[in-house]
Amino acid sequence: MTHTDQPLVRTVVDGRGVATVTLERAERHNALSAALIDALTATLETLEADEAVRVVVLTGAGASFCAGADLAEMRASADASIEDNEFDARRLAQLLDALDRLAKPTIARVNGNAFGGAVGLIAACDMAVTVASARFALTEVRLGLVPAMISPYVVRAIGERQARRWFLTAEAFDGSTAEALGLVNRAVPADELDTAVESLAATLLAGAPGAQAEAKQLVRRVTGRDEAVDRALTEDTIRWIARRRASEEGREGLDAFLARRAPRWRR
Repeated sequence: MTHTDQPLVRTVVDGRGVATVTLERAERHNALSAALIDALTATLETLEADEAVRVVVLTGAGASFCAGADLAEMRASADASIEDNEFDARRLAQLLDALDRLAKPTIARVNGNAFGGAVGLIAACDMAVTVASARFALTEVRLGLVPAMISPYVVRAIGERQARRWFLTAEAFDGSTAEALGLVNRAVPADELDTAVESLAATLLAGAPGAQAEAKQLVRRVTGRDEAVDRALTEDTIRWIARRRASEEGREGLDAFLARRAPRWRR
């Protein structure tokens, strides 16, 4: 068993080649700060290059899987230039792309609540298992924002009709609903989470790694995706979130959240 650590990310690779990657920012519910995003992206690049790694499991430390964006950092970016804002937004876009295109099979081990950008991480994984008690929400519109960069992954996972509802209402839903939507493959009691993840990992190890990598490419091909379209969509969503952060509603929503008051549109 080997251990590899990036700042804020811990990786353990067992003798079979199953790498468990843990977000280590439990005191902030694993919120996606710029430093955490960079560390996770670097970790995925390392795992991609390691031929001994066969399966990647993504999970969170503590009680939460991931609280989504670090809103204090996001609020600061709303006052930055458009160029700086797009540079910051591109971090998450590159992370999601790296996770989506990783040649190894990926499993999201959802050990607790997942909000905003965390739902994108789950959707970018090949499969996901959650504790039934976890709460999920795409909360962006309540902050005057939109789930721009995660939208391609989430819409692919749950479909357009469901995306319209959950993007617009920002309602929370539980693990069983996440399973019904197709965001996760299984919702299980907390004491069965590790068994369910291990079952998937063991099944994946029976497949040929080269064939699995090509099977992932095959799914992208037959669903009409290509590199040029994906790059254009990524750039579009980066500009979209940068514009919303700097908008009057975006500034007000983030200010209101951090001040623990209702935003003006709710008065």
